[in-house]
Amino acid sequence: MSEPRITRLTTFAEFDACVDLQQQIWQYSAGELLPRRVFFLADKLGGHVLGAWNGDRLVAFNLGLPAQRGGVGYIHSQMLAVAPEFRNGGLGRRLKLAQRELALEQGIVLIEWTYDPLEIKNSFFNLQRLGAVSRRYQPNFYGASSSPLQGGLPTDRLYAEWWIGSDRVASRLEGAPAQDPITARVSVPSDIYNWKAARDPRAAAAQGSVREQLQQHFAAGLAALGYTREADGSGSFLLGPLPPGEPVGTTQETS
Repeated sequence: MSEPRITRLTTFAEFDACVDLQQQIWQYSAGELLPRRVFFLADKLGGHVLGAWNGDRLVAFNLGLPAQRGGVGYIHSQMLAVAPEFRNGGLGRRLKLAQRELALEQGIVLIEWTYDPLEIKNSFFNLQRLGAVSRRYQPNFYGASSSPLQGGLPTDRLYAEWWIGSDRVASRLEGAPAQDPITARVSVPSDIYNWKAARDPRAAAAQGSVREQLQQHFAAGLAALGYTREADGSGSFLLGPLPPGEPVGTTQETS
């Protein structure tokens, strides 16, 4: 299988392909599905719509919306979708790096997005591979979700802050080992996916425990600076103070 090519998406047909892929992956109800118009406006208003093609088939996309907070512009990376058969091959990382390059060309230094703290692979990718940091936790961010992937749980989300021009991010992208002082860990059990799929009460209990611990650490001034995956399939957030000289930005919630 050849490596998919990445391009900017600009046409209605391309945006329709994004909507179709979104629905295939998350199986949203009509009320939750991002329509073609959102992709169109993101492209027209300074955001990013990037796609990956295998021949003439769209197999992944990354949607970034223009945003501002406190008078400072940034990109809110709303959705990264990769078809199942193209996962775990580095395509998501290539899309994020392409997004970073576009943002730097625009003079933007921050890309943010939200992610489910119970998703072990995604947390590892965001914090350990990309060098993002998290220090804000929003319970039930989107309200009730129709996606079966959510397992009926509240849509709790962490904010990822990706300071794309920082030495920290450049070092992580080069694969350098992390040097962060870690003072706390918060673990996610490996069985969380099975529990969610079965609507097992242990999934809600695990979510509640992770929520409480992370909120306590964030309130104490710590940030999630890294992530580790254990041999048994579980994962752990690695928390500590932001190192001196790191961008601190603002912790005000987005609207």
